[in-house]
Amino acid sequence: MLAETICSAVSAAGLGIAAVTAYRKRFLTATRIAAYSLVPVGLVLTGVVEWVAGIAFKPSVWLGFGVLGLSWLLFMTTRAIERRSGTTRAERKAARAAGRNEAVAPGASAPSLGAGGGAGPAATAAKPQSRPKKKQEAAASGDDFSDIEAILKKHGI
Repeated sequence: MLAETICSAVSAAGLGIAAVTAYRKRFLTATRIAAYSLVPVGLVLTGVVEWVAGIAFKPSVWLGFGVLGLSWLLFMTTRAIERRSGTTRAERKAARAAGRNEAVAPGASAPSLGAGGGAGPAATAAKPQSRPKKKQEAAASGDDFSDIEAILKKHGI
């Protein structure tokens, strides 16, 4: 009830100031002041002021803010511990990406089967067609750079 009275008084004072400004022939400024002075009355009529007052004086709301603060504190503590241990999200993501890249041979379209899996029909279908030597050399040099890139990403460079 007190908040509504204060908002009404502020709006009335603002409209009075707008009237004086309009009397001085500053109509654009007077219109702007009138617009600002009607905002508190609009907030009272829509119920926003009552809602904010209800939130501010309920103990359960303050308990909720306390729980949110505790949650934020725990989150920041785990982030600080994570930074001290040296493993960041970016490093773990790079390690997962490096793990996926190692499972597939550079020129293959399917994962490699290991040392003893080259005799089946799936292995012949997965083998690339014969390439010219220049492409094979380019692929081999690209392998070296991908290893270097993986190492640099691992160390965050």
